[in-house]
Amino acid sequence: MALVILCRQRLTATACDWGALVLTPIRPVVRRLELSAIMRVAIQALGDPEVVPLWFGESDLPTPSFIRDAAKRALDEGRTFYSFARGHRPLREALLAYHRRLYGIDLDPDRVTVPGSTMLTVVIACLCTVERDDEVILISPYWPNIRTVVQLLGGRPVEVRLEEGPEQWWLDLDRVAQAIGPRTRAIYVNSPANPTGWIASRDELAALLELCRRHGLALIADEVYHRFVYEGRDPAPSLLELADPEEPAFVLNGFSKSFAMTGWRLGWLVHPRGLAEPMAVLAEVLNTGATSFAQYGAIAALEQGEDFVSAFVARCRRNRDLVVERLGGHPRVRLLPPRGAFYAFPQIRGLGDSLAFCRRLLAEEKVGTAAGYGFGAGNAGHIRLCFAIASERLEQALERLCAFLDRMPEAG
Repeated sequence: MALVILCRQRLTATACDWGALVLTPIRPVVRRLELSAIMRVAIQALGDPEVVPLWFGESDLPTPSFIRDAAKRALDEGRTFYSFARGHRPLREALLAYHRRLYGIDLDPDRVTVPGSTMLTVVIACLCTVERDDEVILISPYWPNIRTVVQLLGGRPVEVRLEEGPEQWWLDLDRVAQAIGPRTRAIYVNSPANPTGWIASRDELAALLELCRRHGLALIADEVYHRFVYEGRDPAPSLLELADPEEPAFVLNGFSKSFAMTGWRLGWLVHPRGLAEPMAVLAEVLNTGATSFAQYGAIAALEQGEDFVSAFVARCRRNRDLVVERLGGHPRVRLLPPRGAFYAFPQIRGLGDSLAFCRRLLAEEKVGTAAGYGFGAGNAGHIRLCFAIASERLEQALERLCAFLDRMPEAG
C-alpha cells in the first residue's frame, strides 16, 4: 500500500487526475504505436467470406498432412514439456542437413537457434545489435515490423529505397554507403523481398557484407522467402554462403512461408559463432523455447517437404504470371514483375493516399490489399497484394481490382 501511495505522490507532480496518472509511466514509443498498414485495412473485414483476402503474407493452403501428422504423433507420445530454449537437438540437426542440401555448407550446430517464431528471431537479432540512438539501415520497401522493432529498442531506422528501373527493382550500393554514419550499427536486407519481389544477387550480398566489414557493422539478412524464386537459381543466394562464422552476420528464416505453417510460429536464426549461451538466455527470457510438439512437425517439413515446396512455388509462379499479365497491361498501373517472394507491389498512377484507396477497394469490391505507405517512404502510390492463393480466387480479385480502377477517374 505504501508503494502505491509513493507512486501516486511522484506522479501527481506531472498529471492532474488519476486517469492521466496511470498512463504517465508508459514509454512514449509504446504510446505512439499504431496498427500496421496491413492491419489497418484487414481489421475492417477479417472473417468476411465475401472478401478475397490478399492482405496477409500467407497462402490459402493448409499445412501438409505429413507435417500435421508428425505433430499429432508427438502430442500422442506426450511431448508436451519444455524444450531446450534454442530448440530440440533433432530439429537443429535437421536444419543443419537442410542447409547442407540447399547450399552445400556445413554449419556449426551451436550457431543455429529455434527460439519460436521468425518474428522473434528479428527481435533477437536487433537486441544483439541495436542500442538507444543507434541507426539501422533498412533496404526499402521493407516489411513494416522491422521498423517497429528498431524503434522499440530506441534505435532510428534509416531507409535506403530500392530504385525502380524500367524492368526491375535494383539496389544502389553507393546510396547504401552514403547512408552509413557514426551511429550506424547494422544493415537489414530482406531477399527475396517483401513487398517488391526483388532478389539480391550474390554480388550484391557480397558488396553489402564488405560494407559492413569496412565499417564494423552487423548485417541482418531476412531470407524467409528463400525458396520462392521465379527467375534464377533455387534457392535464392544466401548470406550464409559468404559470411565467415565469426562475423556479425545474422540470417533469419522460418517455416511459415515455404511449408504453409504460418500458424505454427516457428523460425530459426543462424548467428555468429560464440553466441550459443547468450542465444539460449535470450530465447528463454523472451519465449522459454518453441512449442515442443510443433518442432516435430518442423522436422517432418525439412525431411519430407521438397515435393510440397516445389509444387507450391510452381503454383505461385503461375499466379505471378497471371498478376503481371492482368495488372501489367492496365493503363492505371505500373508493375515491375516480382522475381521472388509472393507479392506484387504495383504503383497506381495518380494515387496519393493508398490507405483510402485500399479501404474503398475493400468496401466496394470486397478485395483486401495492403496500403503501400506502410512499407517505407516513397510508397504511398503503391499497394501490396499477396498472390499465394488459388488461381480462381486470384483471378476474381484481379477482375474486381481492374473494374475498380476503370471507374476511377482519379485514384485515391
